[in-house]
Amino acid sequence: MNRLAERTSALTGRRRYGLAFVLGIGAALALPPFYVLPLLIVSITGLIWQIEGAATKRQAFALGWCFGFGFFVAGLYWIANALLVDSARFWWMVPLAAAGLPALLALFIALVTLALHLLRLRGLALALAFAVAWTVAEWLRGHILTGFPWNLLGYGWAPLTAMLQITAYIGIYGLSLLTVLAAALPASRSRPAIAGGFALLLAVGGFGAVRLAGAPALDDPAAQVPGVLLRLVQPNIPQKEKWDGDRREAHLRTHLAMSAEDRGTKPTHILWSETAIAYLLSEDVHARALIGEVAPSGGAVLTGGIRIDRRVGPTPHFWNSFYAIGPGGTIPATYDKAHLVPFGEYVPLRSIFGFMPAVASSLDFRDGPGPQTLAIPGLPPVSPLICYEVIFPGAVTDPAERPAWMLNVTNDGWYGYSSGPFQHFQIARLRAVEEGLPLVRVANTGISGIVDGYGRVTARLGLEQKGVLDAPLPKALDAATFYARWRDLPLAALLALLLAVTIVIGRRRTR
Repeated sequence: MNRLAERTSALTGRRRYGLAFVLGIGAALALPPFYVLPLLIVSITGLIWQIEGAATKRQAFALGWCFGFGFFVAGLYWIANALLVDSARFWWMVPLAAAGLPALLALFIALVTLALHLLRLRGLALALAFAVAWTVAEWLRGHILTGFPWNLLGYGWAPLTAMLQITAYIGIYGLSLLTVLAAALPASRSRPAIAGGFALLLAVGGFGAVRLAGAPALDDPAAQVPGVLLRLVQPNIPQKEKWDGDRREAHLRTHLAMSAEDRGTKPTHILWSETAIAYLLSEDVHARALIGEVAPSGGAVLTGGIRIDRRVGPTPHFWNSFYAIGPGGTIPATYDKAHLVPFGEYVPLRSIFGFMPAVASSLDFRDGPGPQTLAIPGLPPVSPLICYEVIFPGAVTDPAERPAWMLNVTNDGWYGYSSGPFQHFQIARLRAVEEGLPLVRVANTGISGIVDGYGRVTARLGLEQKGVLDAPLPKALDAATFYARWRDLPLAALLALLLAVTIVIGRRRTR
């Protein structure tokens, strides 16, 4: 191991940066949908050894950037697929999505490696400091500007539900901290430290197993909301056809037929995806009336849709919204998306990019007020989340009015059969564990499903599968989780503790 560390740290030139790039790709393969977790140990350990061999600040910064570039290129390649849906207009943005965005995000990791180089730490102290610095960088990436907390390393544990239970106390950032710590300790070449890392993971898994052992069975009626049966509609309409004006009536008819399908059950509520149909539901009375015909008595059709306000001036305002539509086409509740996708739903710095035809011809959506708890007939209070609003830890519920469940309507049809929808589903699933609330996810092309407050998937429709899913709504946990009450304060305490240990070890090594 010492020889391997020496060879890794001694690499120069293209070999040094090429290895860092490859190690970054390896780290991405530890995440959904691949879950090759042993590669995370190889990648993190290799990067730390490279930091030890960096002779200058420039080398340290470049190492981190190359690692980050590989990590984000491999993990986010699917974003470019959205631009290929209308390549005639958006071809010029493909390089920005495929390489430009990873290049910018890689700066967070470059700053990590630069900071660690400046600290001149070695061995165990460096491994501990790496875990702290990486987690801080992930947290900053999730909050700076609009934030983009996608592919946090803790999501690599998604197949092991027991490993996810700790997020009910320390959140996904805390699980990432423990994951990176365990993956970094082999870089110290200390057998007790390596054993301690494995013991840490075993303790996390053991804790989760005990917590799950106390959870009710998935089919226990006492763990389900009485009198509620949800029907999730997944029409699997290709994105290239979704907004075709000649097909919009056919798409509406498809949704109506699937909603009214006789499956031997009587759903109380019918759920459609984000912008399910190409109608302006806020003013199209006829479309709402047709939807109202399939709305169950005493229930509603819950769907995403565009909302428009023409009263504000010559240019109307648009919102990406959520509607509850009851019998007769009534609208008992609406919600406007608050966390918009840059360049997807609005253009930052439009004054700079506005000269481009694709930008000049597009309109920006307006943002809503933030997480809300809605009262919908026949249902417990719900927090609607549109598309990637669900990826933001600690920002998916109204702290002043806690809901009893979360509903994520989305359209991942933009990304085809790629890693993106698999990642999105698992990311959404973690919010259920953090909050102790069931989460229902409805996607146009998938993946749709229902997750209980322990992160267990109770029902699911696969990617690019057309169908309906009738299933009960799980109950929320009896009390708010520790994370729901304290958010990132436990994470801050863990980081402070680990930093203190790092300082003590670092001082001992320098004496």
